[in-house]
Amino acid sequence: MRPVPVVLLLSLLAPAVPAAAADTATGRGAGERTESTRAVAERRVAPTLRVRRLITGLERPWDVQPLPGGRLIFTQRDRATLSVWHKGSSRTLRFPSDRIWTSGETGLMSVEVDPGFQRNRRVYTCSGWRKQGDGVDVRVVAWRLNQALTRARLVEPLVTGFPTSSGRHGGCALEVTRDGSLLVGTGDAAQGSNPRDKTSLGGKTLRLNRFTGKPWPKNPWRNAKNAAKRYVFTFGHRNVQGLAERRDGTLWSVEQGSWRDDEVNRLRRGGDYGWHPVPGYDESVPMTDHGLPGKQVSARWRSGEPTLATSGATFVYGRKWGALGGALAVGVQKAERVLFLTFDGKGRLKRARAPKALRQYGRLRGVTQAPGGALLVTTDNGDGDAILKVTPRR
Repeated sequence: MRPVPVVLLLSLLAPAVPAAAADTATGRGAGERTESTRAVAERRVAPTLRVRRLITGLERPWDVQPLPGGRLIFTQRDRATLSVWHKGSSRTLRFPSDRIWTSGETGLMSVEVDPGFQRNRRVYTCSGWRKQGDGVDVRVVAWRLNQALTRARLVEPLVTGFPTSSGRHGGCALEVTRDGSLLVGTGDAAQGSNPRDKTSLGGKTLRLNRFTGKPWPKNPWRNAKNAAKRYVFTFGHRNVQGLAERRDGTLWSVEQGSWRDDEVNRLRRGGDYGWHPVPGYDESVPMTDHGLPGKQVSARWRSGEPTLATSGATFVYGRKWGALGGALAVGVQKAERVLFLTFDGKGRLKRARAPKALRQYGRLRGVTQAPGGALLVTTDNGDGDAILKVTPRR
């Protein structure tokens, strides 16, 4: 499909589209009950959003995920802390924070909770890491939390050796998919050759077994001689900040552009997403360069010029979300908002909204849907940050 026109950016900087103008038709499958007129009307209306600061006093919280029993686990990138919140109070876990390498855009970033947490107590992080002796990298690590939720014990590193430089473009996003794999989005470390070099783990999405750390058996280059290449699911990315799986099983990534074209991409096994900033690190090249050898996959949404600085993302579900239901909610840092991008069944963009209720909290990064339907959104202002709870009101 063709890239979304740059002029779309103008609509994103304008007030949110009125609900009456934001309607798109949806069909019914055979055997489904006919919706009531009221239900149809509710589905077509974008709800009013209630926003409150749920957790305060933070510094650059990068990611937040729900734990059983109404608890939340969250990271702070520069403080390199892993914490659990419950009923109004937070506790920092005993955790080897001295092993976390923090520099520039890299630190303790994504956290993902294993679907079998109640049984295995496992969570996963992606972070900068100080190796034994000299050197640093970015890696994905498995941890086990104790029953009291006071300590995180290192189980094992699952995949290591993501390239680093100054800490710029460290990635890093995690998503456990419904087939059980762990999907990882990485940054290119601001090194021009990494995105298209399949022997580098930088500028990629990777797929692996979340228990063994081995490459996922359905990866496109699973039998490659080079060990790193076996992990590669897609390549040609700049700095993947968000990953999400839609209910139809499709996988999506969010990445930040250079001076133009933040992108939302629908991931295709073995896909080339066209970022190749060489020689050196030449950021004047297109985010998706269709002049490269082979066939490049076009973005499903792009910001145009200038960038908005897109980050974490989740698909939003629940009847109370009305016309925002099914949309991809994307945290935006520079433009200070959450974008709700609605795609049709074929992955074509139908509508973009940026509700006013989320335009007064500064830079927004992580977006997660909690049980019950509320969105959890992390702010990224560097001082006085918070985790917001966003609920729709009908």
